[in-house]
Amino acid sequence: MKILLTGATGYIGKRLLPILVNQGHDIICCVRDKNRFYIPLELKDKIEVIEVDFLKKETLEAIPINIDAAYYLIHSMSTSSKNYDELEQQSAEHFVATINTTTAQQVIYLSGIVNDNSLSKHLSSRKNVENILSKGTVPLTTLRAGIIVGSGSASFEIIRDLVNKLPVMITPKWLNTRCQPIAINDVLDFLSKSLLNPITYNQSFDIGGPDILTYKEMLLAFAKAQKLKRWIFTVPVMTPKLSSYWLYFVTSTSYKLASALVSSMKVEVVCRDTKINQLLDVKPMSYEQALSRALIKVNEDKVASSWKDSLVSGRFKTNISTYLKVPKKDCFIDRRKKEIINRDFTINQIWSIGGETGWYYGDWLWDLRGFIDKLYGGVGSRRGRTNKHSIHAGDALDFWRVLYANKEEGKLILFAEMKLPGEAWLEFKIIGNTLYQSATFKPRGIWGKLYWYAVLPFHGFIFEGMLSKLIK
Repeated sequence: MKILLTGATGYIGKRLLPILVNQGHDIICCVRDKNRFYIPLELKDKIEVIEVDFLKKETLEAIPINIDAAYYLIHSMSTSSKNYDELEQQSAEHFVATINTTTAQQVIYLSGIVNDNSLSKHLSSRKNVENILSKGTVPLTTLRAGIIVGSGSASFEIIRDLVNKLPVMITPKWLNTRCQPIAINDVLDFLSKSLLNPITYNQSFDIGGPDILTYKEMLLAFAKAQKLKRWIFTVPVMTPKLSSYWLYFVTSTSYKLASALVSSMKVEVVCRDTKINQLLDVKPMSYEQALSRALIKVNEDKVASSWKDSLVSGRFKTNISTYLKVPKKDCFIDRRKKEIINRDFTINQIWSIGGETGWYYGDWLWDLRGFIDKLYGGVGSRRGRTNKHSIHAGDALDFWRVLYANKEEGKLILFAEMKLPGEAWLEFKIIGNTLYQSATFKPRGIWGKLYWYAVLPFHGFIFEGMLSKLIK
């Protein structure tokens, strides 16, 4: 079967893709930017990649007519735009208009549980998208999930950050709201088993695990799994704005995502029924089991995808190709080079940079820069990296975005996503027996120039120290 997969670079899409390929399907992946879509070699023969931006109707002409089904996995909750609900509506309308002209027999949409009369903006938008998709001529299957628990999921990462960093938590009262978490493996089971299954056509289903817990109970269960003692106290005085800042500064989430999550967490998300479990023969695992699996993946450095790698987790808003060519005109450039002793060692050092490994020299200054960035509404350095030793174009890496990563070539280009009065690149490349390191800054006005000269005194020992550690 030929399956259209939208949101192929997202948290769910990346994990669903190999499952569909292993089931024998030919997959057409819709991506906004081919340069940031990494395809494992073993999947390439079964995948076709097309560039589609669902906000630009003309790009949807790239979608072929002869498809059998389509997954709609597009969400804009954490985008910097305040009117993300309008963007989601526009994307859905463009998708429906196009899918109606194809031979598709089914559309599968992953939504959020909506069983409260007073919905958050985020959940209202999901419901509106479902309504739009249902008006198309192609049968719709909607799967509604609450909190998804898995390595790299936004919910899991937020829980992990809170528990690991705060022995005592003074928390907002919405931590007593009930929800029904579900493991990422079970979400993928429901998504794959619904495919071209007539009993799911023109229906919506709530999917969830067997446990109904408060957010407080979820945090304490995580602490127990990590063998940590944690104390949580809820107070009624924390406003939604304060709650959002609380999540923003303590966890790796962006403020926009934190704000959207806070508004949703005040609403109970519990399955109305679980009839789909019997229909598709899926037995969801418990919250404790989901945590255990996620922690194993993290500890083994086998995180398949992370919400942090979504472009909307930072301030990067365009195609990678736009920034791939590092400019020289009207730029300040710090260039350094050193002879390498062992190419493989240096490559591995470069490919392990950032995250838990750090930046090899003056880490406290990198951390300070990340903290200052958070104070000014930036991404900070808490995003870390998805995997400890592998990097692909499009990945988030602390407060950088990976533009280009070619291990055989020995070249890595990073673009800064911290708040800056200009644009910045950090580039590593090996030519022969020499490692070249360049920090390029394109200032924006007088403040940009002043910023460069303010940080210039630190470059001498930070970049020189880092360069030395990369070669020996």
